[in-house]
Amino acid sequence: MQKFKELYLSYKEIINYLIVGGLTTVVSLSVYYISVSVFLDPKSPVQLQIANIISWVAAVTFAYFTNRRFVFGSSSASLVTEAGKFYASRVSTLLMDMGIMFLTVSLLHMNDKIAKLIVQVVVTVANYILSKYLVFNNK
Repeated sequence: MQKFKELYLSYKEIINYLIVGGLTTVVSLSVYYISVSVFLDPKSPVQLQIANIISWVAAVTFAYFTNRRFVFGSSSASLVTEAGKFYASRVSTLLMDMGIMFLTVSLLHMNDKIAKLIVQVVVTVANYILSKYLVFNNK
């Protein structure tokens, strides 16, 4: 048990980041499913995208507060500035996600499921780096 504790303490930030990321995924999926089950029709292209946007905003908001508290332990007094940087970084990785998917699937004809897995790894690493060095950098 001591070995697990030492291992956790050595990689605490990364482990917590992955846990928060998993919970963020649950929030995103839950909000999406509730939206399309209760008040939006996924058969309508516009309403489908509205559900997707609502779930993205909910997930990013959840991710901001949980990353701030449990991953990076931020004590910044400027929540608005910090949150603005967080949302901007997540929009940039959303665009990265879309760009890589377009390149790999539409142009290179890669299997979309494999491409999405690769993109998720790239985006997760990029989100961590941006959060650590741009958003929650208290220097």
